[in-house]
Amino acid sequence: MKIKYINRNPEAKEYNRLTDSVGWGIRDEKIIQQALENTLYSLCVYDGDRLIGYGRIIGDKTIFLYIQDIIVIPEYQGKKIGTGIITELLKKVEEYKKVNPNIRTYLGASKGKENFYEKFGFISRPNEELGAGMILKS
Repeated sequence: MKIKYINRNPEAKEYNRLTDSVGWGIRDEKIIQQALENTLYSLCVYDGDRLIGYGRIIGDKTIFLYIQDIIVIPEYQGKKIGTGIITELLKKVEEYKKVNPNIRTYLGASKGKENFYEKFGFISRPNEELGAGMILKS
């Protein structure tokens, strides 16, 4: 295994391969391309030339950030690839904190993955200070 973490957007086809491999399905490639172009920071993980993982940050860079799309293809799960993605993304968050130390960083954990993110300091909502995280149902 020759793992490389590279700051770049994946191709829409690559992104769809990743999301499909973890059961999230696929989307229209034009929509994916636009979403990736609007991303603040993208991190691709490769084993050689093969994309095996991905994560990104979206937001406004000063008040709110959102860590999105933490994906590791099933055959590479459990090998610390996801840990590497989150670690690298949090380094980028620290850079954004130089502008505003109180920037809020959110993420939506997939069901059953909350414990993974808690290791990095994320907390579940609601709690004593914050209300429930919510999503607009389409």
